[in-house]
Order: sequence, then structure tokens, then C-alpha cells
Amino acid sequence: MKSDYNRSEGAQETFKAKRTRKNPIKFNIQLNDEQKLAKDIVLNGVITALRGRAGSGKSLLAANIALDLLFRNEVEKIIITRPTVVAGQDIGFLPGGIDDKLAPFTAPVYENMHRLYNKEKIEKCIVEGKIEIVPIAFMRGRNFTDCLVIADESQNLTDSQTELLLTRVCNGSKLIFCGDSAQIDLKDKKQSGFDFICKHLVDVPGFNVVSLQRNHRHSIVDPILEVYKNFRN
Repeated sequence: MKSDYNRSEGAQETFKAKRTRKNPIKFNIQLNDEQKLAKDIVLNGVITALRGRAGSGKSLLAANIALDLLFRNEVEKIIITRPTVVAGQDIGFLPGGIDDKLAPFTAPVYENMHRLYNKEKIEKCIVEGKIEIVPIAFMRGRNFTDCLVIADESQNLTDSQTELLLTRVCNGSKLIFCGDSAQIDLKDKKQSGFDFICKHLVDVPGFNVVSLQRNHRHSIVDPILEVYKNFRN
């Protein structure tokens, strides 16, 4: 794991400190050493930009942290959001109500949660409103209090959208941005707010940037990504 964590004194201590947690939640998938270290940084911070290329386990790690805090009653709910624009089209082009429109976008997060823990309990949390899906468009005016917020596919958030999320955070909450600058789908890649926060918020106390390096998919993925990276450069 590349430690692009906040360079402030407090963040240095956060990076070194191991958070001792009694009675750990037993998940179906165990974190590797890189993910465990990243989890420690997230738990000891307030806002984290979790970077990593395709297959690095960003969303799985974020889901692990969110469920861990929820089941320990350290947060009251999990809020999941992500950009809802694909190939220049907003979710309005999809059929059905808001839940139907969001289903294709939230499926990866739900799948990770189902892989990590008992599916029935996850579904119960959803029904009870302890796990909530909120489109970016509905965030204005909301406050994040006593919750864990996951902003998945954050590389496709604009500057104004990242600012909107950053300024919703209240006491007892944490915000995790999961993103990969190599997967920006915006027509104008310079509009991505993810790179901005990774570069310009590193000196803000409580803000950390963590990069995951390991590939958790088939070994063929790494050389394929390298070919595309070299081609684009």
C-alpha cells in the first residue's frame, strides 16, 4: 500500500497507531495486511480518499469498514452514493422509479456486502433504513450525522459534487471516497473533483489519502492495465 496519507503530525500518529478493537466482527472475507493498514487509517481519520486501480479492492474495503462500524453501533447508518452518469447520460434515461434507476449503480456495493457478511442480515439492514442509497442529486440540504458515507466511483464526481459531499460531514461521521483516476468517464476529465481533493486537501487535519496497490482479480488484469496506461500516456 502506498501511504499518501495526510502529512500533518496528527496523521503521522494515525498512520503508525494500530487501533485495538475487541470482539472483531467475523466477515466471510479476511483483509490482507495492506487492507488492514488502510482500514486503521480510515478508522482514525474523518475523511479518506481511497485510491486504487481496477481490482485493488477499494469498494470491498469500504464495505468492510462500513459494516464493521454499523454492527458495533459506532454509527447509526451507512449511506452509499455514487455518480449516476454513464456515457454522458443521467439516470433519467433508465426505466422505473428511483430505486430501479439506482439498482445498476448500487449493485457492486451490495454484492460486496453480501460477500462479506450474512445476506439476510444485510437485507434486513436495508429494509430498516440502516443502509441507505442516496443519489448525489439529493444530497443538498442533508447532514451526515453518526453515519459512514461511501462515495463509490468518485473519479466521476465533479468539483462541485465533491465539495457538496465534503461539507455534509457532521459529528460522529466518516466519509470514504473510492476512486481511480484512470477510470474517469466524464467528457472533460479535468472536471473530476477526485484528483483535486487528493492533491489539495492533504494538509487538512482528519483528511487522509490512501493508495491500494495489490490486484485482487485475475493476474492477467495487471498487464492489461499496464498496456492501456502506456497507450494513454
